Amino acid sequence: MPIIVNLDVMMAKRKISLGELAKRVDITSANLSILKTNKAKAIRFSTLETICRELDCQPQDILEYVPKKE
Repeated sequence: MPIIVNLDVMMAKRKISLGELAKRVDITSANLSILKTNKAKAIRFSTLETICRELDCQPQDILEYVPKKE
């Protein structure tokens, strides 16, 4: 998939654990882990907004477009 989720990078920069962020965002650790490991197929804008608020970042800090090589 050409969209890469860099949530782990932002979490490391902000020194926050998966469990703590999940609690602040009010989603399960399992669902946040799916997003963090690039296994998610979609994300709600409301979830993205909350993650950005809690990590004090912009969506482009978390999501990256990398075109597929042909």
